[in-house]
Amino acid sequence: MSGSVANKITPAPSEQFRPMSEGKQLLKRAIDVAGALVMLVQSAPLMVSLALLIKMDDNGPVLHRRRVVGMNGEFDAYKFRTMRVDADQVLHRDAELREKFQANFKLKNDPRVTSVGKFMRRLSLDELPQLWNVIKGEMSLVGPRMISPAEVEKYGDATWIFTVMKPGLSGYWQVDGKRDGTYDERVAMDLEYVKRWSLLWDLKIILMTPVRVLRGAGND
Repeated sequence: MSGSVANKITPAPSEQFRPMSEGKQLLKRAIDVAGALVMLVQSAPLMVSLALLIKMDDNGPVLHRRRVVGMNGEFDAYKFRTMRVDADQVLHRDAELREKFQANFKLKNDPRVTSVGKFMRRLSLDELPQLWNVIKGEMSLVGPRMISPAEVEKYGDATWIFTVMKPGLSGYWQVDGKRDGTYDERVAMDLEYVKRWSLLWDLKIILMTPVRVLRGAGND
């Protein structure tokens, strides 16, 4: 980890967590690469279409780089841009909106989201560029929630999970139907996933993710 974020990361408690074996790490990585490559090829025409829609909407940037926490330090997670180009200024000018955002680091019915962005978020299409992060080895197809450096302190003694598991394109928190839960509940779910991790659970989450997305349980 880099800078002040590294100072907030606690080591994994040996009495509560047993790291996955090297063989399982290699197998998980193989599934990540193979799955991400297949999905990139299959979704390429859709991604081109989405990029054109974003550009035509307001002529702003197609991609958004979100600074997030990973196993080897901070990195940029790629997403299709879903917010107005002046989204940061909107949040800065509205104290009430800023307070709501800082409580859970997300907003219900976020007024900064564009019309194209709402469509993409509803089906989680904005996250397709993160398949490249998976191929680069910064993310996994399944893992804990992806969080920004500002969110680390909300994990308290559970920050150690960021040293043993890559953030996931999907995860336990995404498919169990509790996406609107409190932040503490989301932390507890990340902890449970990391402690109970298995390849079978990963495969189950991968299979469940499209179902949850099609039911409208994508990003808010």
